[in-house]
Amino acid sequence: MNVFVYVTNSDSARELAGAAQAMFPGSKPVAIVTAAGVDAASSFEEVWQFALGYPNAELVRPLLVKVLPPRSIVLLPHDTFAMDLAPGLSVKLGAAYVPDVVGLDGVEGTTLKVVRQELAGQVSAHVHCNIANGAVITVRSGAFRPWEASVTGNVVDRSADAAGLTARRTFVELIQAEAGDVDITREDVLVSVGRGIGEKENIALVEELSEAMGAALCCSRPIVDAKWLDRPRQVGTSGKTVKPKVYIALGISGSFQHLGGIKGNPFLLAINKNPKAPIFQAASVGVVADLLELVPVLTAKIRESR
Repeated sequence: MNVFVYVTNSDSARELAGAAQAMFPGSKPVAIVTAAGVDAASSFEEVWQFALGYPNAELVRPLLVKVLPPRSIVLLPHDTFAMDLAPGLSVKLGAAYVPDVVGLDGVEGTTLKVVRQELAGQVSAHVHCNIANGAVITVRSGAFRPWEASVTGNVVDRSADAAGLTARRTFVELIQAEAGDVDITREDVLVSVGRGIGEKENIALVEELSEAMGAALCCSRPIVDAKWLDRPRQVGTSGKTVKPKVYIALGISGSFQHLGGIKGNPFLLAINKNPKAPIFQAASVGVVADLLELVPVLTAKIRESR
């Protein structure tokens, strides 16, 4: 079985390697890298490097169709780029398409059994997929344990295979996000608040907790959209990518857009009164509770211990 992993950044390489080994034990997945500065050689025994500069799905899609063997399995991180690339790629390859995988039920012959989430994470769907003709699978960040084995991979420059590719859209420029008073990407401990906080006035409770812990305050997108906190504090695929040692998620449902911004496999404490919130799938420790009741108690206990 030919297993390939499209690696978009160095942080996700080990997670994707772990997902590939979990789904297809004993396989030797090959990493595909098209962006500069991405390290996949420490996670994969073989790396195909293509010098395409800024990723463009209109270029990557025909390139993969050209270089991949028939009936290949392709894994990608479930992010905005994969949502652009993967559906059309599966059509061109004549392969199955399985997006946003969060768990695995096993493989029997040519049947892959995976877990997806439906209805904003309220329902876990157990999906059986025929991969006899290959598959394109996107994997949610944090869903699989990172691959721990270190290797010294063989990097093969296959940029010549990308010669002659054209696209209707081109990269113009990269506009950096506005700078904030705190750089959450450099913090080791983050306290993050989501829609479950209810009202703007309740943000003060979370601010007190973050101050007591010596942590930085951050948030999910709904808090920024409501203008309760500034955009530089937003974690997620449309915000900042963070890599803390400890991440406390308060009233955050756990959409893949938010989890996609959390890298490095931190200790993740989730507090949410909805026991079916998808954040619990990624949490190291989950607490089902009303954060408005629990956070003041937690803050007081931390202050006492100090």
